Amino acid sequence: MTNQASRRAFLKRASALGVAGVAAPWAINLMSIAEAAAATASDYKALVCVFLYGGNDYANTVVPYDTTNYALYQQLRPTIALARDALTATALAPSVPVLDSTGAAREFALAPALAPLVPIFNAGALGVMLNVGPLVQPTTKAQYQAKSVPLPPKLFSHNDQQSIWQSSAPEGSRTGWGGRLGDLFESGNGNATFTCVNVSGNAVYMAGKTAVQYQVSANGSMQFNGLKSPLFGSATATEALRTLITQQRTHALENEYNRVSRRSVDANAALTAALATAPALQTVFPASNSLGDQLKMVARMISASGSLGAKRQVFFVSMGGFDTHDNLATVHPGLMAKLGDAMAAFYQATVELGVADKVTTFTASDFGRTLVANNDGSDHGWGSMHFMMGGAVKGKRFYGTAPVVANNGADDVGQGRLLPSTSVDQYAATMGKWLGASDGELLSLLPNLSNYTIRDLGFL
Repeated sequence: MTNQASRRAFLKRASALGVAGVAAPWAINLMSIAEAAAATASDYKALVCVFLYGGNDYANTVVPYDTTNYALYQQLRPTIALARDALTATALAPSVPVLDSTGAAREFALAPALAPLVPIFNAGALGVMLNVGPLVQPTTKAQYQAKSVPLPPKLFSHNDQQSIWQSSAPEGSRTGWGGRLGDLFESGNGNATFTCVNVSGNAVYMAGKTAVQYQVSANGSMQFNGLKSPLFGSATATEALRTLITQQRTHALENEYNRVSRRSVDANAALTAALATAPALQTVFPASNSLGDQLKMVARMISASGSLGAKRQVFFVSMGGFDTHDNLATVHPGLMAKLGDAMAAFYQATVELGVADKVTTFTASDFGRTLVANNDGSDHGWGSMHFMMGGAVKGKRFYGTAPVVANNGADDVGQGRLLPSTSVDQYAATMGKWLGASDGELLSLLPNLSNYTIRDLGFL
């Protein structure tokens, strides 16, 4: 029994491995194996996660703009606060007034470098989620302080909070909610391999119980080095290698290894052919912007979704550098510029492709950061502000509850670490429902969702 369990574990992990073809001679991409799923779809929809690694500073992303709350914001971070007059061009005018937990009217502006997102907000295709983060159940500050309710484990830890955001479990989790959504839809796709696509390397968010993330680079699929060009200058040697790594074997582990290799070779051929026949994108993506490069690849794959037989897809892209304990005033604006430029170009590409209402993009991050400055930076926090973008988004609105701007105030647990008023499970369920998951399926794939009476936040 132990040997059988170990063998199954080995096979599952082996099938999930992916090594870029550029990493070493004959390097192998062991990409997606997908089996059965529960849901079907006749139209096309895609969900795109933009993960900001390091913990994005919420207060310099979505900034208090009304006179009273801006003054409080500036007082709590005098060395890193954005100047109010620099926010005039990015002040948002939502279609529904924003009220905080006390009922007071609030105003917000985006970081100046996020100016490219303002027209999308004004057009009704961008929404802002206020104070969202990992929770086990609705939690008050008094309950947090008394430790009278279960809390997410290892709060304020990068690795664990990244995993909890992506999977509802700390580091070591084997599946994420994006991959579990993929489980539902992969059998309805013409080629299940392209259900969960990661353009950023590897992330637990994209791992399902049966769906395995298919990894591509910003330039396209990654191939076996020995198959990209004649091996040792010999077409015969290349074909011999292809046979060696794809033929059936009698040994179970060897056969599984070759089965995954064969899927990888076939997937590369299918994707390369589909991209070659897809129309060239006219949208200009920002240069020297890795997130823009990743999102351009997502747009290209969406343009080829018909050739790939894809009806439902989940994508993952990311950028790093958000652990701004120091030099926040210098570093963060550059990060915001890359984020804003990349997301705006991607939205325009979906408009060009005629699928803006079929693609929903959302941001996520380890955690928000402290409202109180630590001199020239901010420290690890909890709740944060995030964006939802796409033609199906009920935009030009804020969702959730605006937190009180205060140190140790009603909505934070110290230094402006926000106690989330909206959970990641609710955020995820809203997008999962839009993608086509049933209420019962959402309760199964989001373990804490049953603790909430409001499971659809209404932004889609």
